[in-house]
Amino acid sequence: MAKHIADYTVLNNGVKMPWFGLGVWKTKEGEEVEYAVSTALRLGYRSIDTAAIYGNEAGVGKAIQRSGIPREEIFLTTKVWNADQGYDATLRAFEESRQKLGVSYVDLYLIHWPVKGKYKETWKALEKLYKDGVVRAIGVSNFQIHHLQDLMADSEVVPAVNQVEYHPLLTQKELLAFCRDYRIQLEAWSPLMQGNLDLPLLKELGQKYGKTPAQIVLRWDLQNGVVTIPKSVNENRLKENADIFDFELSQEDMEKIGQLNENKRFGPDPDNFNF
Repeated sequence: MAKHIADYTVLNNGVKMPWFGLGVWKTKEGEEVEYAVSTALRLGYRSIDTAAIYGNEAGVGKAIQRSGIPREEIFLTTKVWNADQGYDATLRAFEESRQKLGVSYVDLYLIHWPVKGKYKETWKALEKLYKDGVVRAIGVSNFQIHHLQDLMADSEVVPAVNQVEYHPLLTQKELLAFCRDYRIQLEAWSPLMQGNLDLPLLKELGQKYGKTPAQIVLRWDLQNGVVTIPKSVNENRLKENADIFDFELSQEDMEKIGQLNENKRFGPDPDNFNF
């Protein structure tokens, strides 16, 4: 289990992906995102997750270049947006993302949402990018079990990652088990429930372990074998989020947190989403 911010999981194609990273959803292009990424990298983060739709790929790229950290030591993720899905459009969208990021390759490229009737063609484009060596791993985001089954029925490459909304109020146990069976790494977005951490159990465990409710949740992710990418633009919060490698939750406390599940989503439902 992850004991250090640089610890990594090995994806189903042998690529190493850090267990912990920075998400930049809703982080403004320019100064704000450059500051967040630069600060995170200085604090030891080595995984940065962006997306075309976030509109901040250029700032992410600038911060990575200015960091002085060798490119191969940083794990960079971006995603193709719904409007750009389809084979040719995806290849064009990737090229645009790559230009904005200012990199020769991306570590992980994801399909952002399972757009009906399009995600299979999009996946074929991702398989081409993977074979061409401009992407080290390919995966999906917001895919349910039935989407994954449908995709894998006639794909050559099994997704390396499935990034979904995942937190104590939405534990997605069946999806986690399915992904484990197929060696698809589950990754959590909105792990901190978009700030809705005011739950008595999290406070109680925070006192027990000398940690904040946010740190308890992020540790719970890691101990469930889920990669986590909390977002922040505040240096103290970036430090706090990363300070989760010096303690371990007991099995009993892990189960208590899991029992908070209400199948509650703070983001859109992949099965009932207007693409």
